[in-house]
Amino acid sequence: MLKSLLDLFFPPSCPICEEEGNSGICPSCMAGMRFIQSPLCPLCGLPFSSSVSSDHLCGDCMKHKRRFSLARSAGVYEGTLLDAIHLLKYRGKTALARPLASLLTDIIDGKEYDIITPVPLHRKRLQERGFNQSLLLTRGVAKRHKIPIDYLNLRRVRATTPQINLSGNERKANVRGAFEVRKGAPFSKKRVLLIDDVYTTGATVSECSKALKKAGAREIGVLTLARVVNL
Repeated sequence: MLKSLLDLFFPPSCPICEEEGNSGICPSCMAGMRFIQSPLCPLCGLPFSSSVSSDHLCGDCMKHKRRFSLARSAGVYEGTLLDAIHLLKYRGKTALARPLASLLTDIIDGKEYDIITPVPLHRKRLQERGFNQSLLLTRGVAKRHKIPIDYLNLRRVRATTPQINLSGNERKANVRGAFEVRKGAPFSKKRVLLIDDVYTTGATVSECSKALKKAGAREIGVLTLARVVNL
């Protein structure tokens, strides 16, 4: 009854385009997202342009050792998905976190992980923004799969330059040594699922994975909302 009255005076709308009549992301906005499917790299999740090939390692994964066991992303960082992430991160539209997190919940099997943790923000950036978008996404995934969250023990101990305008090598240098795990954190021998909003070169999640491995994590999976793809 209360919900019906609220819907009457405050009609539900798409959290991205604000079109009324949709309690979640509307069909038009969903159509503007390019979701990632096979064929892709089974390690880093990079999608391939050819639809006739099968999953195979990408060139980067063949050349470089990955610190995580696998990485997966819901969609390509473009179109409506890019707009939604910018609304969440830079416009403070935190109501988007729940429907965006729902895009992540079917990509992985929650039974494969013991604990889930977001990529942390440095305390200065957290004070400026007021929230960590990766933590908001983490809560949605954790609730669906009933995985315990740890958002205090993986820390960003050094403020870094925003990665957006940096090259691949500059990104790696920028985040090198920027993360650490608190002593006594409960990651030893655990299968950890790491959550972030965007996977660009993998520099940030690789450094987080390095810190988690040093703390004794047995296995690390990476889950991001979007993936930068140059196709």
